[in-house]
Amino acid sequence: MTMGDSLLAWNAPSGRSVSDALEARLGQPVVDRSVSGASYLYPLPISGSLGLRIERQFVAGHWDWVVLNGGGNDLWLGCGCGACTRQLERLISADGASGAIPSLVSRLRAAGTRVAYVGYLRTPGFRSPVEGCVAIGNALEGRIAALAQSDPGVFFISNADLVPEGDRSFHDNDLLHPSPKGSAAIAARLAAVIQ
Repeated sequence: MTMGDSLLAWNAPSGRSVSDALEARLGQPVVDRSVSGASYLYPLPISGSLGLRIERQFVAGHWDWVVLNGGGNDLWLGCGCGACTRQLERLISADGASGAIPSLVSRLRAAGTRVAYVGYLRTPGFRSPVEGCVAIGNALEGRIAALAQSDPGVFFISNADLVPEGDRSFHDNDLLHPSPKGSAAIAARLAAVIQ
């Protein structure tokens, strides 16, 4: 099962999302619960229950793996890439032990599933809407990596080095979301860990 935001959900209408590419690589069904625009700290109850709150995307069942991402919308939209320290602390503490992300990961692990947490793409050296979020995004992913190191059933898959400098082909035209090529490359990294 995949849970998270547009990094995973992008290209789904054309059948070329990360989940679609992962399913093809693994030869196993992948249930995609990710929703574009989803966040951890989403405040509205009704639309949150429809998947805009990432924890509400979970469906009980026997899942060998849950592919998870998120946090970018909480930082980009929640604090406008400005004074984000408080928002980051709400997502995950510096030691990776507390916050909305570790809480969800703990819940998934208690259900017996392994968790593959996927990091975000970086821009290929061109201005993008999230250019000002690079430092706080790196801090978020550093904390998630620390969380993964504390539990052998949690894996952090970084995409920080996936996009070559000057290569726009891994991104959609907005330089924010993955192109089908980008989704397939992310899925390849995930599949290598899951297999």
